[in-house]
Amino acid sequence: MRVELLYDSKATLGEGPVWDARAQTLFWVDILNKRIHANADVIAKLDEYVGCIALRKRGGLILTKRLSFWTLGLDSASSTFLAAPADESATNRFNDGKCDPRGRFLAGTMDMNEKDPTGSLYSFDGNTITKLLSNVTISNGMTWSPDGKTFYYIDTPTREVKAFDYDVDSGAIANSRAAVTIPASLGWPDGMTSDSQGNLWIAMWGGAQVTKWNPHTGQLLEQIPVPVIQPSSCVFGGKNMNELFITSARKDLDDEALSEYPLSGGVFRVETNVEGLPSFEFAG
Repeated sequence: MRVELLYDSKATLGEGPVWDARAQTLFWVDILNKRIHANADVIAKLDEYVGCIALRKRGGLILTKRLSFWTLGLDSASSTFLAAPADESATNRFNDGKCDPRGRFLAGTMDMNEKDPTGSLYSFDGNTITKLLSNVTISNGMTWSPDGKTFYYIDTPTREVKAFDYDVDSGAIANSRAAVTIPASLGWPDGMTSDSQGNLWIAMWGGAQVTKWNPHTGQLLEQIPVPVIQPSSCVFGGKNMNELFITSARKDLDDEALSEYPLSGGVFRVETNVEGLPSFEFAG
């Protein structure tokens, strides 16, 4: 599979890609520059860090600012406050998130110093915020099995993908177990998505690649080199849902690293031989 540069955006921390199948548009964020992108264009510049975004059934996006949930109108780029979790540490911020098949928005927080397990994973249905997990250091990739009955989740420093039984009706998680254990030689597991066959695709921060795994056996199935050292997340999209879009970052790279990886912060595309799952929409 050949990876091609799609947008040479030079994002500081490109993250959270979401594919809008109706509009054939890739939305993604630059967390530290507080920007939301649609394809190559900046469509919103926020007043706080933007953690993650998701499509909204009634139009526009739902997003997390540093420690709160908001909606964003795409026409006016105006944001409206929805809710905020209680008791979040002042040294935390929201990071990755996405919607489940029923339209709940799951989003996790992280320690901005990336050292202490002060983060949590939340589920937000538009009315109630439910804490699903505590003692998280860097809340990152999440995705579901094709039948929606298994939820996969990454707390990056653990180098594991955890699997949970997922109750689609209630949004509850149970029966935590390790589905994939990732060797240090591959990098740090970051953003994640899944395909229609149930395999996991994970961006490997520091590893210059995206990896594909069988979560039932824990087996590494494929390694896709990416011409950046810090690929951050990935999502399936395109007309036939077989294109993998990959975000990346320039954060903390010195001149030598940027000379070696000049496309850092860009968005990439690779055509695969499988279809991915859709980007679910927020129902609230």
